[in-house]
Amino acid sequence: MHKIIAIAVGLSLGAGFARAADKVDFEKDVAPLLSQHCVKCHGEEKQKGKLRLDSKANVAKGGKSGNPVLGGGDVAKSELVRRITLPKGDDDAMPPEDGPLPEKAITVFKDWISQGAAWPEAFIVKAAAKSGAETSAAPATPAAPAAPRRPVPPLPELPKDFKPAPAETAAIATLAKIGVEPRPIAQNSPWKEVNLRLKGAEVTDKSIEPLHDLTSLIEVRLGTTKVTDAGLATLKTLEHLQVLGLELTPITDAGLEKIKGLTDLVYLNLYGTAVTDAGLQHLAGLKHLRNIYLWQTKVTPEGAKKLQELLPLCEINTGAELVIIPPPEKKEEPKKDEKKEEKK
Repeated sequence: MHKIIAIAVGLSLGAGFARAADKVDFEKDVAPLLSQHCVKCHGEEKQKGKLRLDSKANVAKGGKSGNPVLGGGDVAKSELVRRITLPKGDDDAMPPEDGPLPEKAITVFKDWISQGAAWPEAFIVKAAAKSGAETSAAPATPAAPAAPRRPVPPLPELPKDFKPAPAETAAIATLAKIGVEPRPIAQNSPWKEVNLRLKGAEVTDKSIEPLHDLTSLIEVRLGTTKVTDAGLATLKTLEHLQVLGLELTPITDAGLEKIKGLTDLVYLNLYGTAVTDAGLQHLAGLKHLRNIYLWQTKVTPEGAKKLQELLPLCEINTGAELVIIPPPEKKEEPKKDEKKEEKK
């Protein structure tokens, strides 16, 4: 049974990590937008157009139009993107009341979809609470001064004269056989990213062996795959790797020992893994880290606190700030014999 996670709309937009801070993180960037602008009309209480945008499973079902909501990773085919980019007043424009969305929000949705539209299975987005309306009887309370922004570690510098090794061509061809395509992070850039998350359980330690020769990779997404601790040894050669997603994988503390040499890491997602306080000790030397996700791991508050002391500029997210709401209890259906007695 999935847990329902209520998202606080106050979460910041933009994690500010890795390559020019343009990689979208669902929990921090997308969920607050869905909560504030979408779930009110497409959630548990109301489903306009028979569409729900509050969970991965509901989004996959689509709505009345039958068009793919997220376009299978193709922004041009996404019904969601089409709707949020329509001019105000158009009957199909979303959201109809407080739209159109700010350009920054539209960019977040587009980038998220083009990057694979990752959505953790357990996430169910709740609609944002309505703020109280101001009245003329009482003046508005002055806003509290903004909290000082947390200092962030400097991004690692990528060598300007980097050239991919000849072995990369063969590695890319091998990955293509399983339907995986490493892509440049920008036009005319030698640096690449690869997302194996969409392949899920099809991806094993054997599948990722070609990554060993892709030294131009600065982003690797392995969430939901079957990659184990042993498989992470493949990544040791990726000295410029900045973003690593290991969420919902069989990774343990032994796996963290394998990646402790990836000192350029800026973002590390360990959500739903079996890592413990002991494993976090392997991360102490990753001084560029800006974001670590430890939701639903075996890490204790004490372990997270110790890591925070070692990496004071890193944002360590354990999920403690989220409200966990148990799923509603299912009502038992009356047995057939009981129904017959009621009719009598």
